[in-house]
Amino acid sequence: MTDRFITVSLERRGVTAVARLLDDEAPRTAAAVWDALPLGGQVFHGKFARNEIYTLLPAFAPTEPGPENTTITPIPGDLCYFTFDGVLTNPAYGYEVGSAPGEHQLLIDLAVFYGRNNLLVNGDVGWVPGNVFGTIVEGLTEFAAACNDIWMGGARGETLSYARA
Repeated sequence: MTDRFITVSLERRGVTAVARLLDDEAPRTAAAVWDALPLGGQVFHGKFARNEIYTLLPAFAPTEPGPENTTITPIPGDLCYFTFDGVLTNPAYGYEVGSAPGEHQLLIDLAVFYGRNNLLVNGDVGWVPGNVFGTIVEGLTEFAAACNDIWMGGARGETLSYARA
């Protein structure tokens, strides 16, 4: 199979990175994401994982890919896929009262890790391994600066989007 590439963009900040899908390491997850593109939504900055931005989406794969190429220590440039079922309704996660995502549905978290020293642990459930399905191959420095701006400047009104390159 030839390499497949996607773009990862922060729309309002006008920054885009290019990522290569990890079809050999995470074939089910890469296929699920590829088949559903384009995808996107409100961006959030990780509260516990450190250097992470993500968007939350309703489940989009006909069959969940299940664990593959999992990690609890993602590195800069990793794209990860997580599945959540109701766990995000705890007020400690900081979502606005009455608008906790996924209260009654399966949610997919598509995340981008942009810096070092990430550890995927959740105080309510413990380790939260993610499927690493892609890696940024172009534009990580500029994208990381925009992600840091989300941390320091706020996420409101910003969209994280994924599309075929």
